[in-house]
Amino acid sequence: QLQLVESGGGTVPVGGSLKLSCAVSGRTFSNYAMGWFRQAPGRLREFVAAISRGGVTTRYADSLQDRFTVTRDNAKSILYLELENLNRADSAVYYCAAKAQWTIPEGSDYDYWGRGTTVTVST
Repeated sequence: QLQLVESGGGTVPVGGSLKLSCAVSGRTFSNYAMGWFRQAPGRLREFVAAISRGGVTTRYADSLQDRFTVTRDNAKSILYLELENLNRADSAVYYCAAKAQWTIPEGSDYDYWGRGTTVTVST
């Protein structure tokens, strides 16, 4: 069983930055493609970013690719998401997810999910 634990959320001012982490345990991290999703209050969960097993390929939501960066450290079994120039619309619970395959899964087709970390962007 794979365990995913997100951290790094918090309250930041508009224009601020955060770096989220997702620590993975229980199985070999490098066997999993990884993704980030978010869900704001009253809204559906949405795709943010994803990265392939080896970290070579990344994918972003069109509206976020200029401000968000997804990376992974397979030696440490940690997934990261750097968020820059945050605005109030970025306030949400951010989730990491995993699927045992080489390539980036389509949509939300992931097998394992964390419990999320909350990002609040304040004025």
